[in-house]
Amino acid sequence: MKALQFDRFGSPDVIELREVPAPEPGPGQIRIAVQACGLTPADWHVVDGLLADHLPPLPRGLGFEVAGIVDALGEAVTGVQIGDRVFGPATFHGPTAGAAEHALMPAWAHIPEGVTAEQAAALPMAAETAWRALGDLGVQPGELLLVHGAGSTVGEAAVRFALHRGIRVIATAGPTRSAALEQIGARVTAYGDGMAERVTALAAGRVDRALDAAPTGGRIDRPDQPSPAGGVLPTLIELTGDPDHVLTVSDFAAAAELGVRITTEISYEQLDEFARLAGEGILTVPVARTYTLGQIQEAAKLSRSGRPGGKLMLML
Repeated sequence: MKALQFDRFGSPDVIELREVPAPEPGPGQIRIAVQACGLTPADWHVVDGLLADHLPPLPRGLGFEVAGIVDALGEAVTGVQIGDRVFGPATFHGPTAGAAEHALMPAWAHIPEGVTAEQAAALPMAAETAWRALGDLGVQPGELLLVHGAGSTVGEAAVRFALHRGIRVIATAGPTRSAALEQIGARVTAYGDGMAERVTALAAGRVDRALDAAPTGGRIDRPDQPSPAGGVLPTLIELTGDPDHVLTVSDFAAAAELGVRITTEISYEQLDEFARLAGEGILTVPVARTYTLGQIQEAAKLSRSGRPGGKLMLML
């Protein structure tokens, strides 16, 4: 099968499209013929050597989230059949991962009718991170939540989950996603200079909780520049009045200094719920562009720019 693979750490330049054996599912795993594989910032961290001490030796693949057609079942697998359409996380402990013609999956959910493989493969990491962040933040129905970086995939998923739960939302976003966020019920303002004043005016008082969903530690206006000390977190603390009422999904160093919450424990127990919400049109993650496996360098360049404009997808 064709798969993206790297046998040394470094920039995305080390990634190559190769012909390799298809993986075989182990106990509790399924294998799919991949139709779509979502790209995330985590891919470039792994290529750069993150988790190198915790994974088997090189070579290795990339691609953490996939959708496709089940074509092999491991031992003790139930509730799914060959030919089913599924989505979820791909295993990444072997020489290949999701960016391949076939991928192994340790967890999955059925793709709802009316949802494409492309749309389904965009869901797992963004939806899981947003779901977990709202739970860890403890935001309750009726409260006012500020989602900073709501134009990111995690940010928009968080807005959609929050509104569905009866939480009022103010969102900061750029022009690309502002209209879509307003359409689903969020009050939207721009980030950058004067953001705190604009949010305060929209809130007509204090914000109850704040989620920093910007992938660059808050500096989404200039992703090419280092974040100032604390990034946006001091502003979010000021708006909520309590660092314990703020959570970031990316700026962990500043969070440790400022007493802001973080969330890191990934779990895919809610995949069936994500599938249900996607089937009902409540949960969507916007796909900005699609690529072939052979266009990985082009996709990596846009992804690492900090302004992909939505989910980037490899299509097979």
